[in-house]
Amino acid sequence: MITPELINRYPFFADLELHQLEALARVAEGITAETGEMIFKEGTELRYFYIVVEGAVGIVLEKEGKPDTVISAVGPGHVFAWSALVPPHLATASAKALTPCWLITFDRKKLIHEFQKDCRFGYRMMEKIVQISRDRLLDARLESLVFMA
Repeated sequence: MITPELINRYPFFADLELHQLEALARVAEGITAETGEMIFKEGTELRYFYIVVEGAVGIVLEKEGKPDTVISAVGPGHVFAWSALVPPHLATASAKALTPCWLITFDRKKLIHEFQKDCRFGYRMMEKIVQISRDRLLDARLESLVFMA
């Protein structure tokens, strides 16, 4: 069972109110993934938004006949699959366990229902999602500058 106290340990969920943490816990489940296990593939509909509790997850680009390219790795306390909460809810890359992992999943449909009941909660979570997106775009921009130099 995922508790509000467990969720509250992670900075991504900082500043949420207790009833919002409780709503997150209601739609959350813990899962494990073994090294090399694909969590989801690019282009598939995302049913879940994730946070890493233990282990490392690679965000990967797959090309036929070539090894996967890890474009970033997320570890304990980091979220991924944020695009589950943004229409059209499709994965923009694949995710693969780089090590044995323990993850918390948040059911997209149930979470969006919670957002509709508490618009402030939904707004705050979407602000956090946009910040992640902004940071990842900045990282990609810096990497492309290094590549061009």
